[in-house]
Amino acid sequence: MSRRRHLSRHQIRRNARRMRRWGVEPMMMIDDDTAFAPIAFVGISRWLWRYRSELAPFAVMLLTETTAVALHIIHPEWAAWLVIIATTTAALIAMFGQMIHLRLSERLYAATLTTAAGDWIAAATAYSPGKPPLPALLVVGGLVLSVPWWAHRRRRARVRVERTLAAWPDISDAVGLAGSRIQSALVDLWGYRARVALARGQTVEDAIHMIPALESGLGTRRGAVRIQPIPEKANRLELRVIETDPHADAISWLGPSITSITQPIELGVFEDGSPVRVSLLRRHALVGGVAGSGKSGGVNVTMGNLSACPDVIVWGVDLKRGMELLPWASCLDRVATTPSEAAALLRDAVAILDGRAEMLAMNGLRVWEPTPDAPALILLIDEYAELVEEAPHAIGFADSIARRGRAPAVTLIAATQRPSQKAMGNSAVRSQMDVRISFRVRERRDVDLILGQGMHRAGWHADRLDAPGKFLISAPEHDIARRARAYLLDDVTVQQTAARHADRRPALDAVSAGALREASSLPHSAMDAPPRLWETTGRHAREAVHSDAEEALWAALRDAPEDGVSLADLIEATGMRRTWIYQRLRQLADAGLVEQVQRGWWRAVTGHET
Repeated sequence: MSRRRHLSRHQIRRNARRMRRWGVEPMMMIDDDTAFAPIAFVGISRWLWRYRSELAPFAVMLLTETTAVALHIIHPEWAAWLVIIATTTAALIAMFGQMIHLRLSERLYAATLTTAAGDWIAAATAYSPGKPPLPALLVVGGLVLSVPWWAHRRRRARVRVERTLAAWPDISDAVGLAGSRIQSALVDLWGYRARVALARGQTVEDAIHMIPALESGLGTRRGAVRIQPIPEKANRLELRVIETDPHADAISWLGPSITSITQPIELGVFEDGSPVRVSLLRRHALVGGVAGSGKSGGVNVTMGNLSACPDVIVWGVDLKRGMELLPWASCLDRVATTPSEAAALLRDAVAILDGRAEMLAMNGLRVWEPTPDAPALILLIDEYAELVEEAPHAIGFADSIARRGRAPAVTLIAATQRPSQKAMGNSAVRSQMDVRISFRVRERRDVDLILGQGMHRAGWHADRLDAPGKFLISAPEHDIARRARAYLLDDVTVQQTAARHADRRPALDAVSAGALREASSLPHSAMDAPPRLWETTGRHAREAVHSDAEEALWAALRDAPEDGVSLADLIEATGMRRTWIYQRLRQLADAGLVEQVQRGWWRAVTGHET
């Protein structure tokens, strides 16, 4: 007897797998001594298992017949109870089937099938399964009820996915992920997703680089495969295949999602239908994308949400002569459309930042909490690259805001079509951006310029986005590359939204308004200087104190009404800068001579008016 006959069936299968791994297809020699019956049995069993979903209705009919025969022989008196049980079960499925993720049509089908099978079993139990017309009813009714099962989209999709993933060992070998295995799979509305366990030494980055090969191996369209890491384990990933693009069509904007800047803004939806929410409070943002990528739509969504917030003031810079931001002019406190106007706007924003920072320091506070009476300030700059080229002297103000604007709630949002190294890499602005949004770009290096160094290698492929409005977002709450699509606001919606919220826009608080008035009193040369030179000029101005300034300050505080006197009034009464007034107010407050009635409003303490 040859050695082959001594091998166990398990050993034969193991050797066959080894041969396939080396590219050799195993063969079995069939001679006169080979038993044909086991081979045929194995082949039929494999065929039945492969088509188990299509053959399920016949299995149900066979099980129904077998159950009826057994009950007719053993307990024919149970017929009435079987009808009650079938009816009750069908009602429970119809009412509570959503708890096991069944849709309405699926619940109705399951309830109908349960009722029909239960009634037939009850009749067959009472009268015999072979009594006419019960056999004909079983065959005809079974075939009729099988049609919805065979035609059901989710069942067919599940079968297709199971058969595709069953070939994963061959696919993984072909693409270079040999040894990886599928742990679980789930079919959803847009395709399917699978949890993959990688072999020892393989990484998620390796799989990301093999996405084109995976698309070929799985037989999908180009751009259909997504790979996302699973944070719990470094050798696990989620493989997602998008068969029907959920973002193929534009998604209309339904209206503002927030009423305060303290709430996260909803920009669009991910491919799984979940909303894209990101907070802009004390976070600078960078938005990039080529012309026609939908960047302007993302700016409109941001403006639509901010315009509904009564605790934020928005200043706009649009060097395309206002083509993008002027439709929102009624909701913008200031709009700059020329380089000189942009420089003046950023300079005033730095003045507000300094004024708020000094107030926070004088009052021992860490951050500026936005309210309708003390709103946050957001600077929205469209075409930031144009600002770099046409007003380079204004970049120093933008850098200052990017470095120091978080605590005083002065936020910078920069959008650009051309994320060049000169525009994005040579200043402190880009490094301070916590929120990065990338619409479609032309080159891989542009992905790294917008989202950060090495992001394209890590799977953030913004150069593969294939429709306007699709984007990738990188933020503290979004650290995984997930494609999303921004909401669409047409021109009519923009006009209606701007008109609806124009009357709700807040005014500058007293601290910010006083800072602007003081800044306007400085010499023109000092106003145009960079922030550090400007601050030096302010320190020189503080040394020129008139001898009667303190008397004027005390007189204003002594004569103040019960609700106090504003900082702006004190500046006007003394002719001194805000910094000098804050220092004197702090000294008087420490001595118990004055008190702060509310933010920015002071008066003398009762008993010290004279």
